[in-house]
Amino acid sequence: MSHLEDEPEPDKRTLRRGFLAARNALTTDDVRTAALALAERAGELPELAHARTVAAYVSVGGEPGTLTLLDALHARGVRVLLPALLPDNDLDWGAYAGEGSLAPVRHGGRTALLEPAGERLGPDAVTGADVVLLPGLAVDAGGMRLGRGGGSYDRVLARLAAAGARPPLVVLLYDGEVVDRLPAEAHDRPVHAVVTPSGVRRFV
Repeated sequence: MSHLEDEPEPDKRTLRRGFLAARNALTTDDVRTAALALAERAGELPELAHARTVAAYVSVGGEPGTLTLLDALHARGVRVLLPALLPDNDLDWGAYAGEGSLAPVRHGGRTALLEPAGERLGPDAVTGADVVLLPGLAVDAGGMRLGRGGGSYDRVLARLAAAGARPPLVVLLYDGEVVDRLPAEAHDRPVHAVVTPSGVRRFV
């Protein structure tokens, strides 16, 4: 066995730093151009074309932009559910009614998040979604997703499983964030597809 094979794989924390650094280096134009392409690619997904309710999220900073896609879904009459972060890092949900229905909320010292300003529907609302769009930093060839490490979406996925809900799980990423392999833990669940500006890749 070579010395290269003996080297430990990067841990999740190290990988997160690398992917976040790459996102932070993107220009506003890079993010805007990618968001338009992502909305177009995601709009071609049969799962989204037939969905009546989609659980999604509002991108922040250098994340692959979601607002263009949210507006397209909303304009089609799709019920879009967006998360609101709870003190214990779990997620409540509210309905999206256009960009004016969002309010910036700062949780502690974190970056302000855009959250639905209207009625809260409860953490279990996500179990009624036909498709769930998940944030992430990367996905590997087996469909395993690297999140930011806060655990909020691990709870969402556990809640879906407990309810017997099996909506397609889709991650929106930049092209360079689809990699060969990521470290995975026992509770990690593969996603069904990843959408990048250049296309769609399916896993399960």
